[in-house]
Amino acid sequence: MRIGLTGTMSVGKSTLVHALKELPEFKDYYFATERSKYLRDLGIPLNTDSTLKGQTIFLAERCSELLRENVITDRTVIDVMVFAHCAESIESDEKEEFINYASVFIPEYDYIFYVAPTGVKIEDNGVRTTDADYRNWIDLTIRHTCKEALPYITNFGIISGTTEQRIEQVKFYLGF
Repeated sequence: MRIGLTGTMSVGKSTLVHALKELPEFKDYYFATERSKYLRDLGIPLNTDSTLKGQTIFLAERCSELLRENVITDRTVIDVMVFAHCAESIESDEKEEFINYASVFIPEYDYIFYVAPTGVKIEDNGVRTTDADYRNWIDLTIRHTCKEALPYITNFGIISGTTEQRIEQVKFYLGF
């Protein structure tokens, strides 16, 4: 199965992927976590400063994950679409074309889990923005994008709570 987590920054998506990696139910899976520090060090703008080239690289990463049979990733195509939509330096017509193109890959996920930010404080990892208003804007845009994409998402779940609670919710949705 191809399982993707979507959600705004600093909600625990990577933490959840790392926790799932330890479970026997997922022993045959490949686990992909964001490489934002690596990409930033390559000179690829992140967060509000994103560019069309940067989002194209992020989309290529998500598509490379979708080439795998069993993958759990802490980002989805939806995240890429949303960050492109919210990017200040991408022209409106370019955003629309890019988002339309990226959306064709949504049905390739067997499960998409939206990770709610409720009760999770922004963690400063030295790479992502800690701007609460921007985080909320991204979250609102992700929720809106998920709602619009629901007809194209094979299976969708909303998860929240502690990492342990999220693990149980994921296992429940997957029938483990």
